[in-house]
Parts: sequence; structure tokens; C-alpha cells
Amino acid sequence: MAVSNIVCEWLRALGLAQYAESFLDNGYDDLEICKQVGDPDLDAIGVDNPAHRHKLLKSVRSLREKGAASVYFMLNDPNSLSGSMEILCETPPSNELEMVLAEQLETDGVRLTAHPYSTPVSLLHCTTQQQ
Repeated sequence: MAVSNIVCEWLRALGLAQYAESFLDNGYDDLEICKQVGDPDLDAIGVDNPAHRHKLLKSVRSLREKGAASVYFMLNDPNSLSGSMEILCETPPSNELEMVLAEQLETDGVRLTAHPYSTPVSLLHCTTQQQ
């Protein structure tokens, strides 16, 4: 199966691409769904190797804690995957995550302090005075 989606990329980054087809066949085609993976699911998917199970469950815990967006940022940063494949299993320090998010937002041209992401103080002040 030559299908590629975020789950396939996640598994590839973990060094577990051999399970991609089975994940997709079992309905795990989105990282939000993958957050629900547990031991019984790994049995159904066919992950029998204890080291692979441990790595997947550790990464699933990370998905729950940090959210699926963290995987997108890491997969989009070629430097983040050049080292250990454990990168998607470890929780980076919050200041490092903030830096990655800020860099990605800047790269994408998103300014959270500008419309439509925030309301100017002058507008907030006017609406509170009218009430």
C-alpha cells in the first residue's frame, strides 16, 4: 500500500513504518484516533514485539500530553529527525516547544497579535464601555 498520511509519517519517524498498513486497515488513520491506542489495539494491529509496543505506547502518551500538532512541527523540521528516533517519544522542554511554535508561526506568516487572531485593545475598551 503506497498510501501516505500523518500516521504513516509518524510511524516512519518512530522507525516502525512496517505497521503503517495495519494501522490504517484498523481505522487508525488520524493522530487524534491514535491517541486512543492501548495494548488491546496493538494486539489487533499485530504489534507483537515488546520493544515496538513500548515505543508506540510511549509515543501515544506523548501525543495525549502534547497534542498531535507537536508531531506536525517535528515532521516539518528536518533537523529534529536527524538524531534519535526517540524524538517523538520524549517531551521537549516547554521553552523549546515555545521556540519551535514561534518559529513555525513566523515561517507560516501567522501573527497572533494581529487580526483575526486577536482583538485590538481599543476595540476591547470600546465594547466594555458600551456595556
